[in-house]
Amino acid sequence: MTSNAYQDKAGAFAAGLMVQAAWPLLVIAACLLATPVIGLTTGPQAMPLSAAAWFVAAVGALATLAFSTLILFDALLFRLMASHDNEAAGGAAVDDVLARMRLKPAPAATRSLDQRMAGTRRLLMKQRIAFALFAAASLVAAFL
Repeated sequence: MTSNAYQDKAGAFAAGLMVQAAWPLLVIAACLLATPVIGLTTGPQAMPLSAAAWFVAAVGALATLAFSTLILFDALLFRLMASHDNEAAGGAAVDDVLARMRLKPAPAATRSLDQRMAGTRRLLMKQRIAFALFAAASLVAAFL
């Protein structure tokens, strides 16, 4: 892969990750702002199932926020990779940052851009599952 193609791919992936980290945060914030309005229109909730659904929604929201934070961190790491001329130098820079932060030990060999992107896609899937849990539990709690 040429330098420009590598930098374009890493940069575009980082930009997409920024969007993927932001939209769940905005939806959760909107739901939190709408919760008092929903509570006024539905009346007091006396059912224990509703309380359990709100708890599950809160756990889903917190998990989504945590995954969004990790995705944002990954986006910044991909931007760091894209700032280097080639894939090996970018990967080494990311590995060095992670080792200095004591988040990961220094690896024997650097992973390719595609391997790193696959790991981040797994993280995106976990975020989407947590967000789906939040959305489903919020709907159940709102209509009970």
